[in-house]
Amino acid sequence: MDPLTISLVRSSFKSIGAIPDGEDTFARSFYAILFATHPETRQHFPAAMDLQRDRLMRAIRYVIDQLETPESVFPLLAQLGRDHRKYGVKEDHYTAVGEALLAALANLAGPELWTDETDHAWRLTIALIASIMTEAANSDEGPPTRVGTVIEHRRVLDDLAIVRLELDHTMTYEPGQYVSVQVPGRPRMWRYLSLATPPTPDRIVEFHVRRVSGGWVSPAIVGESQIGDTWLIGSPLGSLGTWRDPRRSRLMIAEGTGIAPLRAQLMDTAQRRGTPRTHLFVSGTYPCDLYDLDMLWALTQTHPRLTVIPVTEHSDDPWWHPGTSHTSGRMHDPLTGQISRVVAEYADWTDHDIEVVGSPSMVRTTKYRLMAAGVDAGNIRHDPLY
Repeated sequence: MDPLTISLVRSSFKSIGAIPDGEDTFARSFYAILFATHPETRQHFPAAMDLQRDRLMRAIRYVIDQLETPESVFPLLAQLGRDHRKYGVKEDHYTAVGEALLAALANLAGPELWTDETDHAWRLTIALIASIMTEAANSDEGPPTRVGTVIEHRRVLDDLAIVRLELDHTMTYEPGQYVSVQVPGRPRMWRYLSLATPPTPDRIVEFHVRRVSGGWVSPAIVGESQIGDTWLIGSPLGSLGTWRDPRRSRLMIAEGTGIAPLRAQLMDTAQRRGTPRTHLFVSGTYPCDLYDLDMLWALTQTHPRLTVIPVTEHSDDPWWHPGTSHTSGRMHDPLTGQISRVVAEYADWTDHDIEVVGSPSMVRTTKYRLMAAGVDAGNIRHDPLY
């Protein structure tokens, strides 16, 4: 895209963000226009739209930020196009969405900011996005969704469950990716979950799910899932496991269930020769939150260049001090403190490729601390929309 088009799109969108509650007003206006002009699209969305509006704004912000780096944003748009097949989306739906976006933007920006040039720039951008998504969707020959049958539901903590499912069709995915899922009793409420294991010939997948206070889906998964339940599972998303240099040393940082996509990668590489030196920091608020330490310890036995460092913000268990955990040369004695500070002060990471998985605030704080310590921002990776 040419610089003028990018500039017009960014400046007009920024002007909306400068209005009090501008982004929320824009999202509400967009969906109101879409549902009024194309009422048949309402069936694809949940009754409660708050989370959906938040996802829309995050996606738009990310795409606009990355317009100058198509190698970053185009693969994501292609994945989203394949994932949207689960809604039964057709090409005319993209036209409807584009027109609703333009109308919402023009209404909020006003005639002084919404010039013919701005309108043209947005039309070019929306057309490019739609073409990438539709082309990817049309080229995908697999089913739009898989059906997964729950074969194991293990509640490892009061607010956390490990769920294993058997898929009805094979699913090609890279370790580190995530998928959208829909569970019984929560129609049209798709939630993103990371795959905690690499692909297996027996079509078994595993998810680690923590109950979110006030949430709709995670409490149902943690507290209500039963053996035999069937889930709908969308196409794989994300590129977390795609490393630029397979030989370069790696730093992996996980908070809570953020360990899932990282362990999937480690399980996949444990048996390979020439795997890079890897440090994995896994964190929780309390020691009990490090529910997967046994698995990680086992990985250190088969992954000779893996070092695991457990970290918690609070230490109130009697075993939680050096010398009493099942540490080895590659399973570090536990540390206490905020994960971002512990990692940044632990070593010099400027020659490592880095992955960070956790809450948005944890990812931001960790990224900023590492950059302040001299790490190039281009060496730090995290999924933008998950």
